[in-house]
Amino acid sequence: MTTAAIDPSLSGTTTPSASVQWSAFGALLLRDALVVWKTRWAFLLRTIMQPLLFVFVFGYVFPKIGQGIGGSAGQAQFSTLLGPGLIAVAIIFQGIQSVALPMVQEFGYTREIEDRVMAPVPVWAVGAEKIASGALQSLFAAFVVLPFVYLVPSTPVHFSFNWPVLITIVPLSCLLAGALGLTVGTRVEPRQVPLIFSVLVLPMTMLGAAYYPWTSLGAIPWLKAAVLINPLVYMCEGMRMGMTNIPHMNAFAIYGAIIGFTVALTWIGIGGFRNRVLT
Repeated sequence: MTTAAIDPSLSGTTTPSASVQWSAFGALLLRDALVVWKTRWAFLLRTIMQPLLFVFVFGYVFPKIGQGIGGSAGQAQFSTLLGPGLIAVAIIFQGIQSVALPMVQEFGYTREIEDRVMAPVPVWAVGAEKIASGALQSLFAAFVVLPFVYLVPSTPVHFSFNWPVLITIVPLSCLLAGALGLTVGTRVEPRQVPLIFSVLVLPMTMLGAAYYPWTSLGAIPWLKAAVLINPLVYMCEGMRMGMTNIPHMNAFAIYGAIIGFTVALTWIGIGGFRNRVLT
């Protein structure tokens, strides 16, 4: 396959009209949506299993057996701060799971990527569609997890929704998750897939302020500074800002970091995608 065949901008052929390109972009999204629908039970299982088990053990079992955190008041506080963190984890995990892992296969033994880049859109737009698809799946994952983090704990969960924050933080976080998935997917070889979870997902989750507020790390100053390279920290803090009254990171830092990480990872991910396709 020649580079001109997969990127019209590199040939002398006429560039498809904007309407044709948008239709092709929508068709690619629809194709991914149909794949999700056909594998909907696997999608739901991988989305809810980790947050459901975590909130069940720490939010339901521990208080019932008398091993709650800080008595009844402390356990209620923990259940409340845990919910937004688990939603953020579900978002970023879904972004990696829905973009990075399929892309490793598409660039590997299935070679499905060759069909996708034949669509009448630039190569970078196919990469952007991957981000959009991952963001939509992450958004759906957030809605799926929300009832569990609210209903499962045996102690009251006190959410206080700040809707202007939520309707901006959630979509931005989903885009960040999709961009991270694209970046990982274009840089991981099939034989390295197990490393995604042991080297990336697990440390990111445990050190991403999902199970504790970032502000509480003041007792460990070096760790409080080190985790700032983790985009999940800002997602979790943003979710808490939009769902609870628990102290959180400065709003400007949250928005600035999420937007900055999204722009940087989108640029890196699309660049890596284009390089993998053209080589």
